[in-house]
Amino acid sequence: MTQPSRVIGFLDFFGNWDPTLAFVMGGAIGVYLPVWWLMRGRKALAASKSIPRKLTGSLDYKIFAGAAIFGVGWGMAGICPGPGVVLLARGVPDFFIFVGAMLGGMLLFRASQPRQKLAAEDG
Repeated sequence: MTQPSRVIGFLDFFGNWDPTLAFVMGGAIGVYLPVWWLMRGRKALAASKSIPRKLTGSLDYKIFAGAAIFGVGWGMAGICPGPGVVLLARGVPDFFIFVGAMLGGMLLFRASQPRQKLAAEDG
């Protein structure tokens, strides 16, 4: 996940496809799914909200727009946000630009949201 060439190889379905990230995602799902199944409906340990029994959110243009922006950025940079932060330790300027742009996007999103909605979400 910290090698942009692997990420780009994973997204290259019609070229030299690298399935490595599929195994990473499969491993994550294999750990998450049984734990969620056992914990659903119970109160979360680190938060005041309960763990949802099922997904109840609606699919709207914001979900699809956010997924598209994330996917295009991931494909162009070859870096996922979590590993992008880890890559800062390498001291390569490109990774600082990536994380700075990611944080800038988060701040821009936060600034674009109505104050009342943010206050309700924060608790």
